[in-house]
Amino acid sequence: TDITEYALTNGKKVYISPVVDEASLEILACTASYSPDMELVLGMLDELETKLPAYSHPVIHSDQGSQYQSPTYQARLKEMELVQSMSRKGNCHDNAPGETIFNLMKRERLNRVKLHSLEEVQQELEDYIYWFNNIRRSNKLNYTTPVKYRDRVMVTI
Repeated sequence: TDITEYALTNGKKVYISPVVDEASLEILACTASYSPDMELVLGMLDELETKLPAYSHPVIHSDQGSQYQSPTYQARLKEMELVQSMSRKGNCHDNAPGETIFNLMKRERLNRVKLHSLEEVQQELEDYIYWFNNIRRSNKLNYTTPVKYRDRVMVTI
């Protein structure tokens, strides 16, 4: 997970916080806000909680941003039984999967339309995430979609 900034046509900024399954590349949760505050990342965790199987206790990786070092965030992870992992200082390569999703999200959708409000960004993200997870095929997943890949893997476990 990470946070990216996106500029609206009116000069305002929107902050986007997704969480991506590194195995299937599925975007599991994503929130957007006018502020990169704790509400943004806690909202992302609330959405993530509804998508995780009850028996799973995955590792959630981020950079060392202040939101992720917050006792509130860390307590929420503990409550959800998620294992926290953070990048080493000065090592941006640790968070490359998150940056890749931002690049794709902006290049394939957000930068192709003129967005004027947070609500428009949220609708575009909802549409994009459905397309990305269920329709877009990835060569990294043997030309299948993230959801089909996940479902195939879950059947074999």
